[in-house]
Amino acid sequence: MRLTALILSAGLMVASQASAAATSATAELKGADGKTIGTATLTEAPHGVLLKIETKGLTPGWHGLHFHEKGDCGTPDFKSAGAHVHTTTAVVHGLLNPDGNDNGDLPNLFAAADGAATTEVYSPLVSLNGAGGRPALLDADGSSIVIHASPDDHKSQPIGGAGARVACGVVK
Repeated sequence: MRLTALILSAGLMVASQASAAATSATAELKGADGKTIGTATLTEAPHGVLLKIETKGLTPGWHGLHFHEKGDCGTPDFKSAGAHVHTTTAVVHGLLNPDGNDNGDLPNLFAAADGAATTEVYSPLVSLNGAGGRPALLDADGSSIVIHASPDDHKSQPIGGAGARVACGVVK
């Protein structure tokens, strides 16, 4: 009887832990004025994360887009979100940089003439829960998605010339 109870308890603990691993997350994207400008939906995939973004109110043109290391968009300049998500301390930025190891790098986002932008991109560099040794976006201090004022050239340091942070959303 005790063995059966122990086995059942262990089974319930494993099931509870498995169901606790998030398979999706969202982020409400806000501008520097604190107003919501869009949403991001993240879905865990077998080898990365699928990110869907829908926004409005951006300056028309290309904008840098990155995963940042802290789940904090509390300051108007969004510097509270920290640096890009990364696994090493000597971070080299750039999807086109042969030495790049910055896990927060993403392709640019394009806003149409009316300021609206919709995209869906895949990143094999992160995970919601740390699968495959990739950085966990839902770790203890969380993470955020940041949209920059200018495009990312995907090569130069530290952020590809992407400029000021114009929108931020905490991944939850």
